[in-house]
Amino acid sequence: MPSKLIVRRHATLVFALLAVIVVLMLAGPVLAQDGGGGGDATPASGKNIFVHIIESAGWVFGPLLILMSIFLVVLIVLLTLDLRMSVAIPPGFVDEFIDTVNKRRFKEAFEMARNDSSFLGRVLTAGMSRLQYGLEDARDAAMNMLESIRSGKEQLNNYTAVLGSLGPLVGLVGTVLGMIRSFIALSEGRGLNPALLSKGISEALSITFLGIAVSVPAIFFNAFFRNRIVKVSMDTGHIADDLLTQMYHNSKKAGGPPTTGSTMGGPGTPPPPATPPVPAR
Repeated sequence: MPSKLIVRRHATLVFALLAVIVVLMLAGPVLAQDGGGGGDATPASGKNIFVHIIESAGWVFGPLLILMSIFLVVLIVLLTLDLRMSVAIPPGFVDEFIDTVNKRRFKEAFEMARNDSSFLGRVLTAGMSRLQYGLEDARDAAMNMLESIRSGKEQLNNYTAVLGSLGPLVGLVGTVLGMIRSFIALSEGRGLNPALLSKGISEALSITFLGIAVSVPAIFFNAFFRNRIVKVSMDTGHIADDLLTQMYHNSKKAGGPPTTGSTMGGPGTPPPPATPPVPAR
């Protein structure tokens, strides 16, 4: 099951990257047709506007910003797949787990949680491994695992914030460089050179455009995923706490707290005998 999930995740990621590339390649001709209805207003070269922006950005800023945008798309796809509610709390898992616990098949319930790679399965596994030492100990272990999972997703989401901050800064550096080239063209004593002047302005605007194009979605998705992580973590924590509490009370009815080793009762296994009291001397 985990291998199928990984394959599906990689296939979705590849499809998303291909879709982004196709949209970017088709954006140029569409914009060129919108601006070319006036005859003379159409550029003589008929160049794709996206290609023109990349060429104006230069061989340093253009590839750099394109790589930043691709990395942003990869982060968005990965976080979208990881933070789905069906991945954090698989449908049907809770009902099956409750049914198994109510039948006092604790070993089977533990194996079910350990073989599940979801957020809830990992949190339950950590809590159930400490359930024999008491409910509070199990809750602490489960919450520690939940905090570890949450921290990992937050660290991954922080890269979207980094891209959102770097985009305008890289665009600003390119803008300053383009304006410097434009002023150099104006300051030459051989007269005004429109080609050099327009090249500098085009470079400045193109790099600024690409920097903002990377920054805006990065800032939006950073806030979106931050809220999503909080919601998924809270729902997983509440459900895990309820399931651990239910398993603990069922184990008390069975004669003692469950263990996670081979001594855990399986289907049809009678509960372990209670420890006889030690007589007072």
